[in-house]
This record gives sequence, C-alpha cells and structure tokens, in this order.
Amino acid sequence: MRKASLFSLILLASSAGAAAARPAVLVELFTAQGCGSCNEANGYLGKLAERPGVIALTFSVDYWDYLGWTDTFAKPEYAERQKAYVTRLKLREPYTPQVVIDGHEEVQGLKTAEVDRLVRAAAAAPHNPPDIRFVGPRRVDVGSGRVAKGGADVWLIRYDPRAIEVTPKAGDNRGEAVVQKNVVREIRRLGAWRGRPQAYRLPAPSDDGLKTLIVVQGPKGGRVLGLAQPKS
Repeated sequence: MRKASLFSLILLASSAGAAAARPAVLVELFTAQGCGSCNEANGYLGKLAERPGVIALTFSVDYWDYLGWTDTFAKPEYAERQKAYVTRLKLREPYTPQVVIDGHEEVQGLKTAEVDRLVRAAAAAPHNPPDIRFVGPRRVDVGSGRVAKGGADVWLIRYDPRAIEVTPKAGDNRGEAVVQKNVVREIRRLGAWRGRPQAYRLPAPSDDGLKTLIVVQGPKGGRVLGLAQPKS
C-alpha cells in the first residue's frame, strides 16, 4: 500500500512538472536581403533567438528580387507560407519586415515593443500541445490531442542556427552587410494530423549543421498547436 502511494506521488509530481513546462513560442520573421528597412528587424530577430522559450526563424522572401539582387536564401515556398498568413489574418498584402507569432498574431517587424508584448502574451496563453517524440533520426511521432475542425498539418523546418552575413551587390542594401540568424533552408509538409497518434517519416537533411523543428499547425496558416526539436 505504501509503495503504491509512493508511486502515485511520483506519477503526480511528474505530471505536474510536465504541465508546468511551457511550450516554446514560434516567432517567424519574413524579410529579404533587398529590403532596405529589414536590417533592424534582422538584428532584433537575432537577439530574440537567444531568448529562452522562443524559437525565432528567418524566412527570406523573393518578391524584392526585382530591385536587382537575388536573395540568396529565398525560396518560393517561404513566400507561399507568408501568403497563407496574409489570407488567414485578413491582411491586404504581404510585406517585409513582418513578424508572425504562433501563427496567430502579426506585427510590423520594426515595432519591437509590440513584438515583445505579443511574445509574452503567447507564452502566457493556455496550451495543450500534443506529445511529439523523435524516434531516431528519420521518424517523428505526434500523439493524440485536441484539434480544431479541419485538422492540422505537420511541418518539418530545418534552419541554420548561425548568424550569416551577406553583402548585396544591388538593390536597397547595395554594399551593406546584411546579417541574418536562424535562416530557414528547408520547409516541408509531412502530412495531416487529425488528433490521433501518427508517425511521420523525416527525410535526410540537405545540408550539415541544420537544426530540425517540427511544427503542428492549423491548416493554411493556422494557429501553432505544438513544437518540438530533437535533443542535441
């Protein structure tokens, strides 16, 4: 009887510890090397990336390339991700620098005080994320959980954790150093999640040194439901 009670206490403490752990807040900066007003937002994102409880990512978009400089990190799928947020958040058009927090709120990237406020609010909001576990290097399991009508998507994001400097030779930032951190290099939809346990296959990374992030998110630019990274 005493052993059973002790086991119950340990289990209860473990559950309480898990409940107390807050999921990280996902911050996405949409920026471009050819965007003259983006450098300050890039620098702020770099500082935000060092903050505990925040995963801050840089998505380079390609619609500034018409100024003469082809963004070295931009991919069409990054602009498509931003367009999904534009539709979901009922904005008129995409713009840079733009910050999206947990797929739920957005703000102009130079309004750092407002970004801070939204990050704090997202961290304090109620969360009930699904359990996400990595099984070796090539599989991730998403457990059961509550999901809105329409289900959710499971995304694989791989990004470079370094601060990378690029000096554009044309465009608004011609001859100026552009420093970007946590630059997304790959994004791929692994499949749908309907609130029931499901396993997903992870492709091998295209480059060495990239960090892996799994995002469970409402479809078409919906709210972020859960995040996970493999233990390093």
